[in-house]
Amino acid sequence: MNNSLVLVRFASIFGLIGAVLGAHMAGAGSYAFRPVHAHILVVGWLSLFAWAVFYKVFKIEQSVLTQIHVWTAIIGSTGLTIGMWLNMVKPFPLPEGVTLLFYIGGGVTLLISFITFFLITLFTKK
Repeated sequence: MNNSLVLVRFASIFGLIGAVLGAHMAGAGSYAFRPVHAHILVVGWLSLFAWAVFYKVFKIEQSVLTQIHVWTAIIGSTGLTIGMWLNMVKPFPLPEGVTLLFYIGGGVTLLISFITFFLITLFTKK
């Protein structure tokens, strides 16, 4: 499966989750999920979708670097948003170390994704 399709499919999942969360917050009158909602839409929906468009427009060849980028983007977006939810909303009585592992681990993984994307753009020709 190509990078663009994988990223756009995951972006659509994040977009759907973000929309449902927004609807829930509006209906409930509670904004407890606001930071989680924002990150789901920005790093999940927007970033993954933008990267999907990049891979479609520039026809980037599959390489180890592109695979690292795609999977760190997906894992990082998922880990960061789940970790943020676990750490801020505290839906389960988990030790803070566990919630921070998801939160920080997801954030670091997403940062690796942004760095690899930057490197890919340096080697992309018109």
